[in-house]
Amino acid sequence: MFTSALPALRRAPFVFGRGLSTSSAISPFARTSFLRSASLTHNTNSILRNHLIIRGVANSVSGRPGSQTAGHAAQNIREEVGQSAADLAKSIAGGNVFQDGVEPTQQTFLGVTNAVAHAVPQPYVIFGLAGGLPYLGASGATVYLAHQAGLAAQGLVPNIDPGVAITILDQALQLQVTYGAVMLSFLGALHWGFEFAGYGGQKFYPRLLLGAAPVVFGWSTLALDPTMALIAQWFGFTGLWWADLRATGAGWAPLWYSQYRFYLSILVGTCIIGSLAATSYWGPVGGHGVVSHDLNMIRAERKQHQPEKEGRVSGEIEALPAPDDADKYVIIKKKDEGKDKDEEKQDKGKQDEKKQ
Repeated sequence: MFTSALPALRRAPFVFGRGLSTSSAISPFARTSFLRSASLTHNTNSILRNHLIIRGVANSVSGRPGSQTAGHAAQNIREEVGQSAADLAKSIAGGNVFQDGVEPTQQTFLGVTNAVAHAVPQPYVIFGLAGGLPYLGASGATVYLAHQAGLAAQGLVPNIDPGVAITILDQALQLQVTYGAVMLSFLGALHWGFEFAGYGGQKFYPRLLLGAAPVVFGWSTLALDPTMALIAQWFGFTGLWWADLRATGAGWAPLWYSQYRFYLSILVGTCIIGSLAATSYWGPVGGHGVVSHDLNMIRAERKQHQPEKEGRVSGEIEALPAPDDADKYVIIKKKDEGKDKDEEKQDKGKQDEKKQ
């Protein structure tokens, strides 16, 4: 901290060794040396004073002095966290904060975010959210079907074949991946619209390449298996938002565009993570080690635990004691009508004999 003051201290050691005098008996050479030393002493004191002031500050973000009590420490922490949150909101907005919509007392995360959000035309917000609803529905279907496929593979859902459940789950994942590729292509095409409209001036090849890259990337993810495609698209959406952030800062897009894109990317990213988490936790998914041999083993085990017949039994039934070697206590079966008729005849015959 004091390294910047050391050269001055080495050049004027006598300033701190003896008292100074301004009498006329000092020679011109000594007077010149004295003035130079006094100037160095003043600069050194200024440097030391500045270092001491900085040392006494608790944090350079809030500029508040060091905490003396627990209450002061809590207040400083709240102020610093609030300022950091406001800086985060400004970073999301690409540094484009609408000063006329944010008062000095509202320089917080919510204040900055609301100021930029209110600058977005309402139709853009409505259609942006509406465009994310199909992706949200596809992700919800993937989570549900992953759960059902996991139950079917464990034999807990007897009326669903595990192979069929995995096939339906794979189709749901393919639907989500395909719509994600379409969204990437659409977001890239917006930059072509900005270029055709001449927003921020004609940028030609750089902006046209920025618009074409998501199309090629999204199309290439369709060649991957669904789970790997979702991971690749997550990186694609994140990278495209970063590119939109830079484009907004460069004046290639409206001032509110980077924040608008950020929250739409949060929606898409959450759906991707939810689908990947569900397929990894519940599974199984085609391509994750479930092959025909495993399915056949599952089917054989399910057949052993399932009864021979399933359905509704019509007519009268009866409960009979199970044999000793059975794994049940009672056997419920349909009454034998022929046996009942024979028993009725025998009962009538006995009654007739008694009457005679």
